[in-house]
Amino acid sequence: MGKKLYVGNLKPDVEDASLQEWFSAFGTVVSANVVKDRMTGQGRGFGFVEMGSSEEAEAAMTGLDGQERDGQTLKVNEARSKPPRRGGGYGGGRRDGGGPRRY
Repeated sequence: MGKKLYVGNLKPDVEDASLQEWFSAFGTVVSANVVKDRMTGQGRGFGFVEMGSSEEAEAAMTGLDGQERDGQTLKVNEARSKPPRRGGGYGGGRRDGGGPRRY
């Protein structure tokens, strides 16, 4: 099973294809995604790469962490899973209707 890696300190104009190219030197790249801002469409400075195996992921971390790409020093490590969200949805957290109290 593959391993997902976090890639940080990316320039805003880095594309998915660049990540794919950089990491393919270390093995099979299952997916490569730069996280983009919804409003501007520009990269937010980080992304995720899923490698084909744990060994390939380890090689990519060793080979790329601290390396310079596009004038930036990459930060590559194992991606952590998202913590579970708290709350039951429905917004604000106040149970009394959310507005100011009127007496």
